[in-house]
Amino acid sequence: MKKPIYIVLALLSAVVWCSCEDYETYAEQKEKEKNHIYDFIDEQGIKVIDMETFEANGQVTDTAKNEFVLFEDKGVYMQIVRKGEGEMMESGDRGVFMARYLEYNIADGDTISGNLYASTPDKFTCERKGDTFSASFTQGYMYAIYGSAVPKGWLLPFSYITPGRPNDKAAKVRLIVPHGEGTSTAAQYVYPTYYEITYIPERQ
Repeated sequence: MKKPIYIVLALLSAVVWCSCEDYETYAEQKEKEKNHIYDFIDEQGIKVIDMETFEANGQVTDTAKNEFVLFEDKGVYMQIVRKGEGEMMESGDRGVFMARYLEYNIADGDTISGNLYASTPDKFTCERKGDTFSASFTQGYMYAIYGSAVPKGWLLPFSYITPGRPNDKAAKVRLIVPHGEGTSTAAQYVYPTYYEITYIPERQ
């Protein structure tokens, strides 16, 4: 009579054991994310430079050498394709920006979203207080997918770019963004994202 109970217990133990085998700790997820980033950098032939070199070069990255500067405290890699021909935001400034972008999941190797060929760009408000930038999406695909919160990685370039109008005077960057500086979905599932973003002020 006790044999069926033993069988059930054995099956439950097997299920629990399998579940434990499939479970990844947060530390393991972050390590996997780091490896995805390193692999992407290697595959794309990216040359990583440090902040000291970036500053010494006048806060520019050499696109011919495919340079990206690493912000070690954020884990973000940035390439400035075009600084722009407008003005840098100063403390106390507030503006509205339009963005053309491509969003790519580095871990899965798939494009998530983008508006490069959409009829209208994404739009967000941005404010600078001291060295801190805050922003909110007001329209577009990013707003529809993730809500109003602008990823922190999107705001990091504002300390180094001068977006202008029209398009050929806009600022353009490429970013490798770890989950902690990315969207709420990236943060939840711990994956890194590659972005190409063009920033255009709504008014000059």
